[in-house]
Amino acid sequence: MIHDPIPRDVQPALPLLDDEALDIADYLKSEQEAASDIHDDATHRQGLAALSLGAIGVVYGDIGTSPIYAFREALRATGAAVPGQAEVLGILSLLIWTLILVVTVKYVFFLLRADNRGEGGILALYTLVRLATGRRSVPVLLLALGGAALFAGDAAITPAISVLSAVEGMELVLPALEPWVLGVTMGILVALFAVQRTGTARVALFFGPACVLWFLTLAGLGLWHLGETPAVLRAFSPVWGVEFLLDHPGVAFVVLGAIFLAVTGGEALYADMGHFGRRPIMLAWLALVLPALVLNYLGQGAMVLAHPERAEESFFGLAPEAGLPVLVMLATAATVIASQAVISGAFSMARGAVQLGFLPRLRIRHTAEGQSGQIYIGAVNWLLLWGVLWLVLAFGSSSALASAYGIAVTGTMVLTTILGALYLVRT
Repeated sequence: MIHDPIPRDVQPALPLLDDEALDIADYLKSEQEAASDIHDDATHRQGLAALSLGAIGVVYGDIGTSPIYAFREALRATGAAVPGQAEVLGILSLLIWTLILVVTVKYVFFLLRADNRGEGGILALYTLVRLATGRRSVPVLLLALGGAALFAGDAAITPAISVLSAVEGMELVLPALEPWVLGVTMGILVALFAVQRTGTARVALFFGPACVLWFLTLAGLGLWHLGETPAVLRAFSPVWGVEFLLDHPGVAFVVLGAIFLAVTGGEALYADMGHFGRRPIMLAWLALVLPALVLNYLGQGAMVLAHPERAEESFFGLAPEAGLPVLVMLATAATVIASQAVISGAFSMARGAVQLGFLPRLRIRHTAEGQSGQIYIGAVNWLLLWGVLWLVLAFGSSSALASAYGIAVTGTMVLTTILGALYLVRT
């Protein structure tokens, strides 16, 4: 422990205790109980509802904007000039079951229970595996470092693709704005990173209600179009997804890559656990986020079956012509919020890397009394902004970024799954 007087809001991260010098079982038990107490006390003081509202704005902003491009990109990947029932229902089935299996089962029900001192993310999971095995393992270490590197790539790509995809929607309202897309995108991103120093709690105070409005809009638009083709409800059967993959082997791999765009916020969900705790994140997902996402994807599928000509803009096509400007503005705000999930996750990841000795000591500022995981790291914030702006200029469009995005997300999730399986086996 460090005994020098250090201001509470500015403290360097402390290295984790050497696991070889401790009794592994007692250490894990005591640390997990302490972390649980921290989050339970904070939840009691701030209220589960308030923390859940904040989690909706910070944790689920990323995955909440996936409907803007995930279904569209999956349809494009099929190569079908006019998507038919097999393509639409197959993709919808894959989307729904990906949300259920990857996010609900893997992250919400399992990985959120695997925390290290209340913190989540792949480096926290690596620490748990190391403590459970009682020894260092170079292969496991390489898995963790690879996952952390891919998450860093995800943290840079997410703000770029999210904000670009929404600002590009402005062209549907005012085609003359096309030359200004990159400039507007960069301006929004600079403003977003500039407000990070105020802290996650203050950011969530605005982002939470805005994100609730966004998810209610997603659900409402989906329900409105669901009546056009109620047959899309058959997509809840996994048979449609399996049949699509078997009948389209040539494009199955590419389509699955696009499908993974629908769960891009899954890893950020786990990495952000220290900011809000497990219970608020779980409640927000099951009560609002998951139903809204499923309804919106079903609505997009129903609309495409009824109006195949709208497949190229399946999300913005959900809105009536008079309401399109409002949806574009709301989507732009939502994509700014979406970036918050990975930015907060990047701060948590960096602190974990410092604690494990993978990074030099960084100036870490704690921004909330009730949640020890709510932090701000200036060096990470500005370095991440530089990377995001470079990606916007280098790729120039959300479609061009989609492939790189899929690789980063898929790779991180695969490595997290492997480490999660190792932890499950060892405990």
